[in-house]
Amino acid sequence: MQEILQKINTLVTKSVQNHECDSIALSGGLDSSILASCVDRKTRAFALVAKDFPSTDLVHAQLVAKLYGLKLDVITADVNSLLSAVEDTIKILKVFNPIEIRNNIVVYLTMKTAKKHGFQSIMTGDGADELFAGYNFFKKMSPLELEKDLERIWSVMHFPSKVISKSIGVLLHTPFLDDIVSEYAKKIAPEFKIREENGTKYGKWILRKAFENTLPKSITWRDKFAMQDGSGTSGLTSFLDGIITDSVFAAKSRHYAEKENVILSSKESLHYYEIYRKYFDVPSTLGISDFKCPNCNYSLKPGSHFCRMCGSFPI
Repeated sequence: MQEILQKINTLVTKSVQNHECDSIALSGGLDSSILASCVDRKTRAFALVAKDFPSTDLVHAQLVAKLYGLKLDVITADVNSLLSAVEDTIKILKVFNPIEIRNNIVVYLTMKTAKKHGFQSIMTGDGADELFAGYNFFKKMSPLELEKDLERIWSVMHFPSKVISKSIGVLLHTPFLDDIVSEYAKKIAPEFKIREENGTKYGKWILRKAFENTLPKSITWRDKFAMQDGSGTSGLTSFLDGIITDSVFAAKSRHYAEKENVILSSKESLHYYEIYRKYFDVPSTLGISDFKCPNCNYSLKPGSHFCRMCGSFPI
C-alpha cells in the first residue's frame, strides 16, 4: 500500500512540475488543492464564487492559497454576469445541458478573467474524478460494477474545459490526464478508489491517502461537491424557476415537444434551450446514429448512459 501511495504522490507531483503554467483554477476541492501544493509559487490562483447565491468554495480556496503561498484572485460574479456567461458557454459547447452549463460557466469565467489579466495558461484538475472514481454515484457500486463503469467512462470521457480554453485563447494544462498519471491510475484496483475512512465512504480514497500528509485534513477529507455547488452557480436553477411563469413554461415546453421533438424537464432547461436554438439546429437533425436520446432525440453512441446535449441520465 505504501508503495502505491508514494507512487501516486510522486507521479502527480512530477506531472504538475513538468507543466510550465502561469495560473491555476483553484476551488479548494481535493483535485485543485493537490495541484496547488505542487505548483511554483509564482503561479497565480483564480477562484470563482457567485455573488448572489450560496457557495462553499471560497474559504477552502483561501486556506489552500495561504498555505502554499499563492496569490489568489477571487472572481465574484453577480447574476447578470452569470447569465451572460451562460449564453457564451452555450455558444462554445453547443449544448443546453443544465448541469454542464452550470459547471462550465465557472470554467469560462475563470479562464476569461485569467486571460484578461494577461495570463497565457491555466491548470485544472480535470480527470481526477474519472480516473480515481470521485463522483458520488460511484460509491453505490460494487467493485466489479465500478471497474466496468470506469472502463466505460474512460472510453467516452470528454472535458469541456478543452473547448473553452481554445475558444478563449489560453493554454490548458491537465496534469491528471498526463499519461504517466492516467495509465497508472487505471491499473489501481477499484477497492482502493472507493473505500471507507473513519466510518465514511469516500471516492478517490487512494488519491486522498496519497496526499493526506501534504494537505490539511479539511481539504483531504472534504466531501465531493460539483463545481456548480461549490461556486454557487447552482442557484441559477431556482432563479430561473422564479422568473419564468408556469403558464409560459407549459406553453413553450409543449411547443418544443410537438414541433422539435425536445422534452424540456425544467424552466432552466427551457431558458438554455432557447439560447441554444438562437445559434444551432434542432438536436434531432444532428448526427446519424440510430441510438437517440429519448428526450431530445440527439444522436448518441451505442451504450451511452448520458446525453451531453440535454443532460438526460440515465438513458
